[in-house]
Amino acid sequence: MPPLRRTGPVPEAEHPEYAGRYRLGESLGTGGMGVVRLATSDSGLRLAVKVVHREHAADPEFRARFRQEVSAARRVSGAFTAPVVDADPEAARPWMATLFIEGPTLSERVKRNGPLGAEELRGLGAGLAEALRDIHRAGVVHRDLKPSNVLLAADGPKVIDFGISRPVDGEVRTETGKLIGTPPFMAPEQFQRPRDVGPAADVFAMGAVLVHAATGRGPFDSNSPYIVAYQVVHNEPDLAGVPEDLVPLLRRCLAKDPAARPTPEELMTALRLPEGGADPVRVPAQRRVVVAGAAGDAAGAAE
Repeated sequence: MPPLRRTGPVPEAEHPEYAGRYRLGESLGTGGMGVVRLATSDSGLRLAVKVVHREHAADPEFRARFRQEVSAARRVSGAFTAPVVDADPEAARPWMATLFIEGPTLSERVKRNGPLGAEELRGLGAGLAEALRDIHRAGVVHRDLKPSNVLLAADGPKVIDFGISRPVDGEVRTETGKLIGTPPFMAPEQFQRPRDVGPAADVFAMGAVLVHAATGRGPFDSNSPYIVAYQVVHNEPDLAGVPEDLVPLLRRCLAKDPAARPTPEELMTALRLPEGGADPVRVPAQRRVVVAGAAGDAAGAAE
């Protein structure tokens, strides 16, 4: 899911005054499935509260998926994920409140400042590997890791948006023939065997995210999602421009066979910075506010 974009005035019907006991303030943006508003908890925490669009609140399939998202996000905790503070997926307008995180997405950072340096890249990779370790330990597969779902906070990268994640042993909720994910960052098995997708798919996505961070493009770029899908399944990744010492590791992450990919623990070891190394990712002084846990659709495109 790309970060929410400000799209001008939001219809009054999309401006509820409260979500549970939280009085909603400024509209931070809107996506294909919800509006995110700023709020403050009783203890003073700044929150980003996602309230689903009215039409989706009436859709039983969406409600089931939103309950799954809340459940998955609550199961995951760690230094590199954004915690859920409160939620009510059964409300007339389902909502979820996460800690407000200030910082650009990786996608914005690369677009504005260019590819990351070698040490920044290693720091980012180590943080993402630790996030995946925590996510997988909680029994969850993210299934949509991509540059716009990585926030670069001052204390390190945060993985957000569990809108299409699911428990490792859970049911896949999707319509027949509908792809779940974002093609340039999907693993081959997500195209071929979506019901068999496991934690290794997130490792594949992490490899593609790091290629994007290193070069400004993905390893299987094309203007056509169909060509992207073909390349992901059949072609070798384009790793031109990736630091030479990281090429073998990223090639393993992007292996067609899930069993050939490294585990998050192996990645953490391989990407560990030496003593006195650079900070994980330098966040530029001018940062745009981005929301953790914002709403998006199953294909990962905000509308």
